Amino acid sequence: MENTENRREELIGYLKGLRDHICREFESIETGGSFQRETWDYNKGSGGGEMSVLRGEVFEKAAVNWSGVQGDKTPLSNEDLPFFATGVSLITHMKNPKMPTVHFNIRYIESGDQFWIGGGYDLTPMGFVFDEDTDHFHKVAKDCLDPHGEHLYPKYKQNAAEYFYIKHWQKERGVGGIFFDHVNSGDFNKDIAMWKSVGDTFTDAIMPIYKRRITESYTEEDRQTQLQLRGHYVEFNLLYDRGTKFGFESGGNPKAILCSMPPLVAW
Repeated sequence: MENTENRREELIGYLKGLRDHICREFESIETGGSFQRETWDYNKGSGGGEMSVLRGEVFEKAAVNWSGVQGDKTPLSNEDLPFFATGVSLITHMKNPKMPTVHFNIRYIESGDQFWIGGGYDLTPMGFVFDEDTDHFHKVAKDCLDPHGEHLYPKYKQNAAEYFYIKHWQKERGVGGIFFDHVNSGDFNKDIAMWKSVGDTFTDAIMPIYKRRITESYTEEDRQTQLQLRGHYVEFNLLYDRGTKFGFESGGNPKAILCSMPPLVAW
């Protein structure tokens, strides 16, 4: 039990440090505000989380959330197994339509005496695709995963293409990225090293894109295109996203779960 507790504390410490790093990186290009934090308690067990939300002039809304909860019954499971779950999840909704939305999360879950990891990052241009941005994003992802196995990037890239697919529109949500879930190779240290590599390289994937696009001009028509495509993003999160379902089924904070929603949207 002591080793389990130490492992959990180490992972939580890493995740909170990563959250802080991402917030600082986002604030470095924001001219109109800073992240505001709000804590919440888990009412179906122990633990809780922290929401970090930024509303500014560059980031119309960005949410970078950490949570760490445990309870007596694993959510989305038919078995009464105790569980522990911790992770960081984020979403950005940019004011400039030429700056893409980005999504990232990494999570660690214990169910009974088993563990697994999941996560990834993916890019969603809101109507304006720049090939150099897509290429950069995927290069960082590939370079991140290759040291842990050259088979991982093609596999996780395909996972993202399949997972972030909006069935009723018959299209991918964006230009892809990497996605993995329920990973447990039997080697904890190996799995966590890969997991941390994904976390450590996220800002390398997105910040050069944001710095490149921040001064792009746009029209009101561009803005309307962005708002309409945000509608597709909302539809995916509410209809298909497993993380949203896990959050609600586990009794998570609804405000924290739904803070991924964009501040403005059009249908």
